[in-house]
Amino acid sequence: MTMHEVVNPFDLSVIGSVPTADWEMVDEYLDRAQALHRDRSQWKKPHERAAILHRAMEIMKERRDHLAFQVANEGGKPLVDARVEVDRAINGMELCIHEIGSLKGTEIPMGLTAAGDGRLAWTTREPIGVVVAVSAFNHPLNLIVHQVAPAVATGCPVIVKPAADTPLSCFEFISILHEAGLPEDWARAVQPPRDVSERMVSDPRVAFFSFIGSAGVGWSLRSKLAPGTRCALEHGGVAPVIVDATADIDAAVPSLTKGGFYHSGQVCVSVQRVFAHSSIIGDLAAKMTEAAKALTVGNAVREDVDCGPLIRPKECDRVAAWVDEAREGGAEVLCGGEKLSDTTYAPTLLLNPPVDATISRNEVFGPVVCLYSYDDVDAAIAQANSLDVAFQAAVFTNDLKSALHTYRNIDASAVMVNDHTAFRTDWMPFAGLRTSGHGVGGIPYTCHEMTIEKMIVFKG
Repeated sequence: MTMHEVVNPFDLSVIGSVPTADWEMVDEYLDRAQALHRDRSQWKKPHERAAILHRAMEIMKERRDHLAFQVANEGGKPLVDARVEVDRAINGMELCIHEIGSLKGTEIPMGLTAAGDGRLAWTTREPIGVVVAVSAFNHPLNLIVHQVAPAVATGCPVIVKPAADTPLSCFEFISILHEAGLPEDWARAVQPPRDVSERMVSDPRVAFFSFIGSAGVGWSLRSKLAPGTRCALEHGGVAPVIVDATADIDAAVPSLTKGGFYHSGQVCVSVQRVFAHSSIIGDLAAKMTEAAKALTVGNAVREDVDCGPLIRPKECDRVAAWVDEAREGGAEVLCGGEKLSDTTYAPTLLLNPPVDATISRNEVFGPVVCLYSYDDVDAAIAQANSLDVAFQAAVFTNDLKSALHTYRNIDASAVMVNDHTAFRTDWMPFAGLRTSGHGVGGIPYTCHEMTIEKMIVFKG
């Protein structure tokens, strides 16, 4: 069996490995998963699923420090944030346990016409079938929990492929589920090459496909799904923020700094485009520059690091190229604007980059925040809405009318008021619009997506 090596993205040292899956292995896993779903005598009862998830949650609590270090070590997320990720993942398990009790149907009124007279009808919820999940690198434990634990909660067999850069947390989580009592065929982690992954995703035995990653890959895989396969896609955005003349700048700066540079900007709803009123942009820019310069960049496993590496050296090169293009186009580099090493890039603020620059139109997925001056808020909102992506947005203001105006007019699935765009709880709906995604994430919503509503009608 060949092994897939995993490196620390800061110094590129080998930190572990996982087995590489070929089609023969994946095919066998799909067969076993489909057989489990088709044999209703094998289905796990709700209390059994809840007990397994509860035991797994307790194991995760016992291994919190180890899991956090692993997130930092393989994914480059600073330890302080990695610990938060593990805590969220543990809480996500509890949310899944709670959702088991919410998997219920409804009564369907049947006497609304003469044709329905004399009948009683109601629905129940059943597992949809085999779930295949493909995940991203930036939250290597919590994303897996969001994709796998709802499948366990709803009674779906699941096969998950983590990002090639960060498979260790995923494989460990699946091992924890097995340790907690889930039979191995109910949940499998695989690390196949791209052609085998695509074949797995497009296989007709797959009932539900869950994807977190780039839009290009997600939409391409969706186009190849077998007839009848349902899916949920979570891509990225180029998150816009409106800061109006009434905003509390001192409160906004730490929030925008966190939202823009958390995990070195490698978050699908990171603050990227900040539209600030001309009367306050100078003050905002100066204070954000001071905050960004104070951030410590380095190996994420160190306690004092605020910003870790980019996930791969080529991503560092790409970010550098985008910033250089914007600078050549007239953007003022307020801070940063340079590679610190082959794997790290300085937290960067750009003032008024061209609206047609690559970094103004595409998700940077790096530690770069763009500031744009505006006088007319509707013009700023129009610029925010001009892209083919739409996910979470934000507005900083002390004017209720201004907050509601932005909320009503900006294209987004969620608008944060006086908070950054990357805010999220694991039970709230989380959905990309346009090319940013398809379907709704968030643990309760994913559990719903992984079930079907089945109706029974009694006559007499």
